[in-house]
Amino acid sequence: MSPSQSADIVIKNKLLAALPRRDYNRLRQHLETVTLPINKILYEPDEIIRHAYFCNDAVVSLVSIFADGKSVEVGLVGNEGMAGIQIILGGRSPRTRGIVQISDGAERITAKALKLEFDRGGALHDILLRYVSLLFTQVSQTAACNRTHRLESRLARWLLMVHDRVDSDEFRLTQDLISQMLGTTRPEVTIAASLLQHEQLIKYTRGRMRVIDRPGLESAACECYLMGGGF
Repeated sequence: MSPSQSADIVIKNKLLAALPRRDYNRLRQHLETVTLPINKILYEPDEIIRHAYFCNDAVVSLVSIFADGKSVEVGLVGNEGMAGIQIILGGRSPRTRGIVQISDGAERITAKALKLEFDRGGALHDILLRYVSLLFTQVSQTAACNRTHRLESRLARWLLMVHDRVDSDEFRLTQDLISQMLGTTRPEVTIAASLLQHEQLIKYTRGRMRVIDRPGLESAACECYLMGGGF
């Protein structure tokens, strides 16, 4: 029985919820519930990762940083996953920045404790390796999407990915953040968001984004959402 099947335990993170109760109880001793404020940087490129984060309601962007200071999001982590996956991949430093996009809670664990549990070769080992495969698919599809599709479709896809990972139709997003994540300019984001709003798919005012028509937004998104963005 997984811990999420127990009436007295509520686990929002899907990786943790998938663990058998015995494995979860052993891991829980090392978990610390933390609040992640928006724009908090969890790790920088080439920096040793000291903690991993199983997101509950928080959403973390994996951002590639270029020499000229420009950035583009290459991956997204919410309650389906864990930020800091490099810890189990030989301890290599990340080539991306991990930054909190949607503020809220997560379960934090030290790199040492996570690696020890992973090396046991049990349920967590298998679950995290499956997640690595899913994350790799998302990152690969995001790269192809950024190169191929028009901004309006990319924005629709990206909003769907965020919407999947939060327990609300409304969330806080600034145009500056969206432009950084999509690797474009704020004026271009304004135009793309205005088109989606004109079609009554979203409502965007003062840094608050609201999804009004989810099926319509799915129709507006490129096929990359189904191929690697959703879960």
